[in-house]
Amino acid sequence: MPDPLGPLFDALESINNELTVFAGRLARLEDAVSVRGAGGSSGPDSEGAGDHVPGAPVLWHKLGDHERAALWSEFTAWVVRLADQYELTTEQLPHACWWEHGAVVAELTALWTAWESTYGTEQDGGAGPYLWHDAWARGIERIGRMWLGECTNGYHQQKSRTVWGTNIAYRKKILEAGPPGASADSKAA
Repeated sequence: MPDPLGPLFDALESINNELTVFAGRLARLEDAVSVRGAGGSSGPDSEGAGDHVPGAPVLWHKLGDHERAALWSEFTAWVVRLADQYELTTEQLPHACWWEHGAVVAELTALWTAWESTYGTEQDGGAGPYLWHDAWARGIERIGRMWLGECTNGYHQQKSRTVWGTNIAYRKKILEAGPPGASADSKAA
C-alpha cells in the first residue's frame, strides 16, 4: 500500500530544494554587493549607491549628488586597486590626474561596469573573466592614447584644444546645416 503522506513529503522536499537554490542566489547577490562596497558603501542600504545595479552602465552626469558620490568612491577604489594589482605605469594611466581626463574616466567606467558584470555575479563564470581581461588590455592601451602622455611628469597639463560644447555659434551652424543628405527644404523648416 502506498504511503498516503508520500506526495506531501515529495512536495515539501521540492519546496525545500527551491528554497535552498533561492538562498544560494541571495547569498551570491549579497556577496556581489559586498564586493562593490570595497570603496566606501557596503551594500544596498548605503546612501545613494543602493539603486545602482552592479554592471549597469553609469552615466556620471545623470546621477544625483548622493549616488554620484557613493559610486565615485567605489569606482575610484576599484581603479586604484586595479592600478596596483596590474602594476600600471604612469605611461599607461596618469597617476596624478587620471580623473581629470574625461575620456579616461569614461573608459575606466566602462571597464568597471564590465568587471562588475563579470565578477559581481556567478551568472557567467565561463568566458566572462577571460573576455574582461581582453577588454582590460585593450582599454589600458586606448587610455594611453587618450591623454597622449601630457601628464607623465606628475602634474596635470590641460590639452590645448577648442572646447566644442560652449561655442553656441558653432552648434547653431551645425543645426542649420542639418543631417547628411537633408534637402534644402528640410533645412529651412
